[in-house]
Amino acid sequence: MTCLLITACGLLAQAGSLARNADFKVEYDGRRLDVYTYKPPSFRDGPMLMVFHGADRNAQEYRDHARAMGDRFGMLVVAPRFDPIQFGAGMYQQGGLFQEGELAPPSKWTWNLVPKIREEVCRREGRSELPCYMIGHSGGGQFLMRMIGFIDPGAVRVVAANPGSDLFPTTLFDYPYGFGNLPEELSDDQRLRRYLAQPLTLYLGDKDTERDQDLDTSPAADRQGENRFDRGRHAFRAAEDLARSKGWEFRWRLVVTPGVGHDHQAMFDAPECESALFGAK
Repeated sequence: MTCLLITACGLLAQAGSLARNADFKVEYDGRRLDVYTYKPPSFRDGPMLMVFHGADRNAQEYRDHARAMGDRFGMLVVAPRFDPIQFGAGMYQQGGLFQEGELAPPSKWTWNLVPKIREEVCRREGRSELPCYMIGHSGGGQFLMRMIGFIDPGAVRVVAANPGSDLFPTTLFDYPYGFGNLPEELSDDQRLRRYLAQPLTLYLGDKDTERDQDLDTSPAADRQGENRFDRGRHAFRAAEDLARSKGWEFRWRLVVTPGVGHDHQAMFDAPECESALFGAK
């Protein structure tokens, strides 16, 4: 039996309402996460913005750097931390789809923790539902992009910013780079069609072209492109071409911000971030 345990680590402004800066812990099936939040002073029944850190696992810093977005857009910022001990790259960037070399049951996928966090924030705010937007940078972008390939998180818009590698809508690339080497129910046309119908934005800095020490430079990753910027553009083009050839609904967007490299705060602060989150297709 699964269970959800919530313990407060920050102060609450009042029963059922998060303070301006608060944090809490979520424990689900023995996996515990710290969650950091920011509520703008002018916040009035606005939406939630879930922010997902990269490989440095610096969720508190991401929360702090997302405050300006919260203020600009009137959003409650929620930044969970997936620590590297419980959530290595296979459990975070790749979502826990495979564990110990075997395909894991959906109940064990890391992605399924995200709705639990959303539910707890709604409970604390005393609201049955908050419209939810999600943005992740680098490793967080990988987490979100792969998540929407396999579950529907119920987000209005999911923004994958500068992911190091992408989930291409093809079985020609093995997972985590595509849908290859997966059971048919996780890789057939129905699965790919749902994937392309998800509200995804690939949000790329056009200077994110370095092959730095954190970039996946494996042969499988390099099939996608030489750098993060190229890989994101190629993934979008592959998705757009597939949707067009099949006559499928296509809800992805591609937003490029000029002059920005692999820098989450610069991506958050760029004017194009508004289009990534809210702009019309």
